[in-house]
Amino acid sequence: MNFEEQLKALFVAESEIPEPFRITELHQREYLSNGEMVKWDGEVSEVYSPVCLPGAKGLQRKLMGSYPLATEKEAMEALTAAEKAYDNGRGEWPTMSIEGRIKCMQNFVYKMIEQRELVINLIMWEIGKSHADSTKEFDRTVEYINLTIDALKELDRRSSRFEIAEGVIAQTRRAPLGVVLCMGPFNYPLNETYTTLIPAIIMGNTILFKPPKHGTLVHYPLLKAFKESFPAGVVNTVYGRGATVTPGLMATGRINVLAFIGSSKVANDLKKRHPKINRLRAVLSLDAKNAAIVTKNADLKLAVSEIMLGALSYNGQRCTALKIVHVHKDVAEPFLQLLSEAVGKLKLGMPWVSGVNITPVAEPGKPAYLKECLDDAIAHGAQVINENGGTSAESFVFPAIVYPITRDMKLYLEEQFGPVIPVIPFESIEEPIQYQIDSPHGMQLSIFSNDGKEIAALIDPFVNLVSRVNINSQSQRGPDVFPFTGRKDSAEGTLSVSDALRSFSLRSLVAAKMNDTNKQLFNDIVRGHESNFLSTDYIF
Repeated sequence: MNFEEQLKALFVAESEIPEPFRITELHQREYLSNGEMVKWDGEVSEVYSPVCLPGAKGLQRKLMGSYPLATEKEAMEALTAAEKAYDNGRGEWPTMSIEGRIKCMQNFVYKMIEQRELVINLIMWEIGKSHADSTKEFDRTVEYINLTIDALKELDRRSSRFEIAEGVIAQTRRAPLGVVLCMGPFNYPLNETYTTLIPAIIMGNTILFKPPKHGTLVHYPLLKAFKESFPAGVVNTVYGRGATVTPGLMATGRINVLAFIGSSKVANDLKKRHPKINRLRAVLSLDAKNAAIVTKNADLKLAVSEIMLGALSYNGQRCTALKIVHVHKDVAEPFLQLLSEAVGKLKLGMPWVSGVNITPVAEPGKPAYLKECLDDAIAHGAQVINENGGTSAESFVFPAIVYPITRDMKLYLEEQFGPVIPVIPFESIEEPIQYQIDSPHGMQLSIFSNDGKEIAALIDPFVNLVSRVNINSQSQRGPDVFPFTGRKDSAEGTLSVSDALRSFSLRSLVAAKMNDTNKQLFNDIVRGHESNFLSTDYIF
């Protein structure tokens, strides 16, 4: 049996899948709009898992279910519902007290946890993520929501007092922005989507939520929780092809915030469609080509361990993945040997297999694209270093280490978003610095060295080229309390627990001249709890 056949043999019959990990087809025929689960009897889009099952016609992707393929008409109805709920800032949700919004969000979390096992299985089946990582994604999302609630309490406590300056008394709090169009990615369909969705909601905005193309069904079990936890029109779902439903929404000029995680090309197109771009706030997490630099002073075993995790966790389908490696020529040979050995020991299998490292890739066209990248690199003089690297079978692609990468290859600057590790040799440290200067991306970078002076000399230029420099460790998003952003085409705005709250709000203040009449007015309003904004309530 050759290696391709071995990969095909990883796909097993449905009867061989352990019972807890099997899934029943889920055909969604409703969506959330204006506080109602609206019935849908129109066109649908079928959802096929990257997990294939053997049958009479060979390996076939498993049909998981389907969801509404709505049109611009339904999207506009959802927009109207969101506008009605916001009501120019006068709606129930934007004027509700912080404490009231927090209670609604806590109720949502409770109802969300009730759907935990189903959502985890849907993540696993719909995007091919291991069951262990799917579980982490769900639990991390719950933790993120709870951290967001705590951060909002702290933010509000700091605002629960009056300031006096130059004879003026004022109170400053954060106010919502309006209607938010929220679009998340397929690779973390729950977690990354909620890192914009949750802070946008809790700050008093109303939402149009467009699920990702892959990872759509993941959200269906949670729609009822949104419906029952928030006032009508606060959360509205938009289904359908992105190219059909989103351009028209943006062209109305009635979207106040675009929260988008995906490609910079799509983000740029959406922003350009807004007729009043100065009124649009964009919170974007976009392309990345995060680099690792392995100097001749690096601990190679540590570097290999971290780079392999950084490049191949969830098959490299992460914006924070390490997507290119610069290695000093003096240590290139032992580094490549160690890396090849480590990749060869990775556990391959289906997502439900315990301890699995490499699973089927989510996007149907990804194996063909990666082969195109490898063929291009080989045509320009590179080699696949590791045994069986790049071998594919249906949705399964075995990781490939490609060396030496040069600037005329696709893998030099293109974000492969898959299990391929391009390696560039360098002599002068100026070479990887110049690479980052020329790169259109600027999210993160990892430096591997045990020389303090060398690391210090690299930190200073690179912090001005990327948003996070990792020392002797892989690139990553967490912990969620740290700022997450990027330079150039990699991001706009900052996402973290506290930064996201600020991204989806602005500072508003109530001010008056400091005289007896105004002091009495303020005292009467505060003591009588007449205003949710002008208040000294302290939330514990």
